[in-house]
Amino acid sequence: MAILLTETTKVLVQGFTGRIGTFHAQEMIDYGTRVVGGVTPGKGGETHLDRPVFNTVRGAVEETGAEASIVFVPPPFAADSIMEAADAGIRYCVCITDGIPAQDMMRVKRYMRRYRAENRMILAGPNCAGTISPGKAMMGIMPGHIYQPGRVGIVGRSGTLGYEAASQMKELGIGVSTSVGIGGDPINGSSFKDILELFEADPDTDAVMMIGEIGGPQEAEAAAFVRDHMTKPVVAYVAGLSAPKGRRMGHAGAIISAFGESAQEKVEILKEAGVTVAPNPAALGQTVAEVLSTCRTAA
Repeated sequence: MAILLTETTKVLVQGFTGRIGTFHAQEMIDYGTRVVGGVTPGKGGETHLDRPVFNTVRGAVEETGAEASIVFVPPPFAADSIMEAADAGIRYCVCITDGIPAQDMMRVKRYMRRYRAENRMILAGPNCAGTISPGKAMMGIMPGHIYQPGRVGIVGRSGTLGYEAASQMKELGIGVSTSVGIGGDPINGSSFKDILELFEADPDTDAVMMIGEIGGPQEAEAAAFVRDHMTKPVVAYVAGLSAPKGRRMGHAGAIISAFGESAQEKVEILKEAGVTVAPNPAALGQTVAEVLSTCRTAA
């Protein structure tokens, strides 16, 4: 079992026929993902990568039964694509697009509230690496070969550090149940807390690696959730320990603007909540291995 994405998930690609969409759709197909078609307005009725192309997400869902979509739509139109997916009955949407204006994402967040929580589409991203359930399916831009199937979940704002964690864990013989990129933008679809809740309920995930960075309150909110609700061990790393206040890192959301948003402050908050924090990026895999070993010894 995995969260959000399995080998049976039917996936649509929004922005299917564009250069970036085409490249990553082919990678996803090669990995074994059930890509059942794509959406490019004005090209409905054509075939691309041996899959049908549709003008609208609703038409694609009606024809294929798709339940998930991945968005490779340019920033000016990406918010509309996300809302279109929500209206079409898509259950899980991954938005890869970087550079969506914050005001557009505010509009998306408000728009999705028209649906009851139980019927609301789950959104990962924007500006994320995507989601992979190793050995089952991939919706994203990550190098699938570095992920080994296993029982540790990964959730992170940084795609690159997520790859690094998976690679180090693979070297140590530790596999991943599902890896979820939530994106580095200040306004995104899913928080650490949202994904931790799914991992906590997943019987095939034994522990979670959480990768944060400077800026924003999400890590502190996740720490409170871990303290009050998680029974599984959580390992974390927070990027940006040397970044001064006001300095922006690579992601739009990675800028310290208030107390509790620096990496060091987040590390202290996480430790107080019982989270094991890796000291540096080179120790991600080893820290997970030590926590798993301690859990087995205790059992």
